[in-house]
Amino acid sequence: MPAARILLGPGPSNVNPRVMKAMLSPVVGHLDPDFVKVMENIKRLLRIVFRTKNEITFPVSGTGSAGMEAVMANLIEDGDEVVVGVNGAFGTRLAEVASRLGAKVHKVEAVWGTIVEPAKVAAALNAAKDPKLVAVVHAETSTGIHQPIEEIADLAHRHGAMMAIDAVTSLACVPVEIDKWGIDACYSCTQKGLGAPPGLAPVTFSARAMESVHKRKTKCRSWYFDVALIEQYWGPDRLYHHTAPITMNYALYEALRIVVEEGLEARWRRHRINAAAFQAGVRAMGLQLAAQEGYRLPQLTTIAVPAGIDEAKVRAELLRLFNIEIAAGLGPLKGKIWRVGLMGEGSRRENVMLALNALEEIIGSMGFEIARGRALTAAEDAYSAEGTGAGEPPAEAS
Repeated sequence: MPAARILLGPGPSNVNPRVMKAMLSPVVGHLDPDFVKVMENIKRLLRIVFRTKNEITFPVSGTGSAGMEAVMANLIEDGDEVVVGVNGAFGTRLAEVASRLGAKVHKVEAVWGTIVEPAKVAAALNAAKDPKLVAVVHAETSTGIHQPIEEIADLAHRHGAMMAIDAVTSLACVPVEIDKWGIDACYSCTQKGLGAPPGLAPVTFSARAMESVHKRKTKCRSWYFDVALIEQYWGPDRLYHHTAPITMNYALYEALRIVVEEGLEARWRRHRINAAAFQAGVRAMGLQLAAQEGYRLPQLTTIAVPAGIDEAKVRAELLRLFNIEIAAGLGPLKGKIWRVGLMGEGSRRENVMLALNALEEIIGSMGFEIARGRALTAAEDAYSAEGTGAGEPPAEAS
């Protein structure tokens, strides 16, 4: 069996022992009255975390990409015009999924590591004859970019289009305000900010999105992801659709309870504090942050690989010597960046200090000139500015 790791990549993140213990609960039927109670509690808690009153809020049985497929397949029909922001691997995937579903895709492209500019979205909407949907990635996992949403959502609605966002790497790490921002559909995953194992994809659909689903001229191309069918299972009718992954739903339920116990605002603040400390340490080490300044994710930091340093060897040594997993870049950023995640259970002061110390030792041993100890001092200074206990989850959530 694999060894336990300190997971500081872009996901999965480490799982709270409470969540692992919940997975030992008895497997029952997917229509068992006790499991139905769990289902209702999951929906209630997901609405809290998504900051929404949407009735159709539930976990799709599948990973985050299943959530992407579910949202796009339900909202797109042949010939629909869809505007997609593309500034990384997952914006690229969104555009590909929309195209496979028969949409006429208007890509709004930006350099990887920078945001999709609202002005360019506006231009794409103006160029479209009848845009139905605008879709963007809120937290671009491949680049560490934190995409502003509100202005783009306003633009979409002004043009009569719905707004969908990918919150796979943002939910429970940074604010995701479904109702406040006017988001019509959103999908996420369980293995990042929520702190559960991979296997479910929380989704939420607004009343407007569900009206579009119910007024489709053609059936959803995916039977499995057809929300018009799935809502009859997750809703009061309890009509059989598929066998839900019982144990994964137990895990999600417990993970959501932990999130709500900590409080969303406190959780967002914890991620901000740990990111600020880690990024201060990275700079003090003489390394450069890769994502556009002012739009960097707190839960996922991208670091430019210094000239002359073997990025793959650094990752291998982190795993061998410190049991730490981080990730490489994707696409055009392959070999050029490291992706370091501090999300959910992994967003802890101890992980910040361990990662900085490990990076300093390994990169320094490869000939990169580093003033030893500066990274930890910079991180400590950042924590001191926040006060005692900064960067740690509350004891009751552990």
